[in-house]
Amino acid sequence: MTLDWENIFRVLYLLNIIIALWIMVKVLLGNRNPFATISWVFVLLFIPLLGLILYFFFGRDTRRLRYIRKRFGTQIQQRTQIAYHSVTEEEIPTQYKGLAKYLENVSEAFPETADVELIPDTTLFMESLLKAIEGAKEHINLQFYIFEDDDCGKMLLKALADKAKEGVEVRVLYDSVGCWRCNPRSFDIVRDAGGEVNSFLKVRFPFLSRKTNYRNHRKIVVIDGKIGFVGGCNIANRYLQGINGGSWRDTMLSVTGYGVYGLQSSFLIDWFLVSGVVVSGRRYFPKPQNVGSKLIQIVPSNPVGQWRTIPSALVMALSNTRRYVYIQTPYLMPKEQVLSAIESAALSGADVRLMIPGRSDSRLADYASRSYLERLMRSGVKVYMYSSGMLHAKSFVADDMLTIIGSANMDFRSFDYNFEVSAYTYDEEFAKICKQQFLTDAECCHLLNLREFCKRPFGEKIKESLARLFSPIL
Repeated sequence: MTLDWENIFRVLYLLNIIIALWIMVKVLLGNRNPFATISWVFVLLFIPLLGLILYFFFGRDTRRLRYIRKRFGTQIQQRTQIAYHSVTEEEIPTQYKGLAKYLENVSEAFPETADVELIPDTTLFMESLLKAIEGAKEHINLQFYIFEDDDCGKMLLKALADKAKEGVEVRVLYDSVGCWRCNPRSFDIVRDAGGEVNSFLKVRFPFLSRKTNYRNHRKIVVIDGKIGFVGGCNIANRYLQGINGGSWRDTMLSVTGYGVYGLQSSFLIDWFLVSGVVVSGRRYFPKPQNVGSKLIQIVPSNPVGQWRTIPSALVMALSNTRRYVYIQTPYLMPKEQVLSAIESAALSGADVRLMIPGRSDSRLADYASRSYLERLMRSGVKVYMYSSGMLHAKSFVADDMLTIIGSANMDFRSFDYNFEVSAYTYDEEFAKICKQQFLTDAECCHLLNLREFCKRPFGEKIKESLARLFSPIL
């Protein structure tokens, strides 16, 4: 008996179309972001088989992940941080009282005093990190999205193992998808020395799991509860050596004082989520010898619950802008509300400057990012294309007072799907330092001209528009 392959193919294709239509109805009834909904409908309609695979692995709504809901909560944060709350509302600049209150209500992010140091160089960050680890006496809590087992990763793991052998508590948390190229056995050097290592939402096959869409993108280090690091750096050779023949430009913060409490709290909540172990106690939140003079809020954001902290906070910050706002982001795929807020700030007379890489580590993201530039420039936004390598910094500085530096990109993934962390600092001196860093980076940029940009080849415009359709799922 011979198989009728033609009819079998027709049946399978028809079944695929029916399933795709059912999923499209499900997506529509989910009342999600209209742009994301249209993107998924487009994918399912025109590439149904591939669309089904993509939706199963990347389109599920994390708010329905029972695992996260069961373990994630504010009680750990309340236990670790509220008891040590140190700043009154009167100390917050009037211009940003509403923003600070919003972050407190939505993310349990309490304003604290701290000293903050900008680290705009990845090599300098690694040197500072290794020095802080070497001086650890009690515990090291370390969390990165990407952790590769190259020379950079091995050097850090050895430093952690050495401290674990000395009796220092060492906890390492990495993202299972972000570290898919790293051999899990690489972490055995830390485990064998007495340290603990966990992966976030562990998946056996990173590209074949429904959990791959929900990533812990945070970068946090806390040493003895006294010094912390937060920002955009990961652990890999390319962060030190660069790509595409250029350097890797990233930004980290060194935090001391009460501001470390927020970083410690965020890490311990994630640790509880993956291990089920509550780590708390005064020794993880020691009273600092120098409380610091700057006001800071450490703001963890996540895809669980009703509120989306990052885009709403950005809109509030932009609406409060009076004189200027300078933004750096490696990937520009903002929600409409954020895009409109940037335009409104420029149209209201503020000096709005945006810096993105001339070429990032993702060509598809580059095309999608460029699709937004003409609209922004027409509103008066000055767009700088960084040309000395990969710009991976995520920074926001406004009016010589507010700075936002952390792990979040200005894209749909950071807004809706990732676990992120940002440091909101309210301080004139530090804002001027960050402003000057932007101006220094601008010397390595090409300032786009609207008329010239509009003359780019038609083929480039098509690529940009097509890539933009996929921006909610990149």
